[in-house]
Amino acid sequence: MSTHTDAAPTGGATRSGQSIGKIVFASLIGTAVEWYDFFLFGSAAALVFGEVFFGKIGGTEGTLYAFMTYALGFLARPLGGIVFGHFGDRVGRKKMLVVSLLMMGIGTAAIGVLPTYGQIGMAAPVLLVLCRLVQGFAVGGEWGGAVLMAAEHGRDDQRGFWSSWPQAGVALGNLLATGVLWVLAAVQSDAAFLAWGWRVSFLLSAVLVIVGLWVRLSIEESPVFAESKAELEARAGQKQHLPILEVIKRYPREVLVAMGMRMAENISYYIFTVIVITYATTYKAIDKPVVLRALLIGAAIQFFVVPAVGALSDKVGRRPLYLFGAVGVAVWTFVFFNLVDTKSSTNILLAVVVGLVLHSFMYAPQAAFFSELFGTSVRYSGASVGYQFASIFAGALAPIIALQLLGDVKDGNTFAVGVYVAIASVITIVAVLFAKETRNSSLRHDRVVETAPVEA
Repeated sequence: MSTHTDAAPTGGATRSGQSIGKIVFASLIGTAVEWYDFFLFGSAAALVFGEVFFGKIGGTEGTLYAFMTYALGFLARPLGGIVFGHFGDRVGRKKMLVVSLLMMGIGTAAIGVLPTYGQIGMAAPVLLVLCRLVQGFAVGGEWGGAVLMAAEHGRDDQRGFWSSWPQAGVALGNLLATGVLWVLAAVQSDAAFLAWGWRVSFLLSAVLVIVGLWVRLSIEESPVFAESKAELEARAGQKQHLPILEVIKRYPREVLVAMGMRMAENISYYIFTVIVITYATTYKAIDKPVVLRALLIGAAIQFFVVPAVGALSDKVGRRPLYLFGAVGVAVWTFVFFNLVDTKSSTNILLAVVVGLVLHSFMYAPQAAFFSELFGTSVRYSGASVGYQFASIFAGALAPIIALQLLGDVKDGNTFAVGVYVAIASVITIVAVLFAKETRNSSLRHDRVVETAPVEA
């Protein structure tokens, strides 16, 4: 496969002739909807699921069980990444993005109508787990497809900027989820919110999914993928192409590097956005609207910071920004909890905003970075596997480990949580140092195609 740099046409058009803005918007809006659904579960787990689905347990222990259910979504993500990656590398990115969005919408809307523990007993948390697994499976296939559609349509020298927009979609999804919960919590009594108010936010997912599907169905397939598929079929035959096996055989180092790079980014994010809710409301008796408002503003700011940092990565490179973010979150976590401890709404806002800005220095260049690590015929599988498998050890366990490290409600051990994030940052720093700088590299490279035998 050709390895030369072949920039997209000027004037905002992609190689397929569609506007890069339209392609990126399709990735952004779909990703925002998917992560609205996924984050909504995390926020609801911190606020209401312990009481609603785990009966008499309630309190901190009920919240811990809710976080365990939350973690199961992460366990399903690698499987989703493998399945969606396989078909995304064989039949195309666009089709898989449509399927993942539909699955996520169904799983989330179903949560909104689930009966409670008081109504059907243990069947309630079992059904909640099933819905969460559907969510995890769907989001496991979402990320890789969304960032690749943006990365493979755009110019090589602007890839960091354009492919960071799906990452901004994650911030937008968090903004929507937190915003809806904040409004509902602000206009309802705690009893009404616990009884039925939280369900509204899950049912709204159906409306968002319809919008996302309408946009995604209107875009064209990635031209880089189409070229790679045609060349692979001409050389070795698509029937022999098993993307996940090719990733394991030809890109094991890249998978490990991607997983290591995810640790500080993923863990710190859930400390700053999920654990802060439980810590502030349960450990420090801070009103929920105060914390949710801080998260709302933080997500709004991050939505604009991510593409700005993505553009910067096109100028200075992916590695230096990633390293800055990894060091930054390690240091800031200690400051973060000290600011929350003051119970000042201004300080809580500062803690969240700075934390999310530092996180953006890793998250913004990540999409381009991971896309550039893998060849086109296995890029969906490789990027998804590296990204999603790390989620099991990072995001899935982060709320559970942090809650255990915090310990007793009367005297939360925030220092231990800070050490936990610092250890994750060391792992990420080592991984980044092992990674090569990929800024401005062409995506037209593929070890699988290059080594495939030519059919007679």
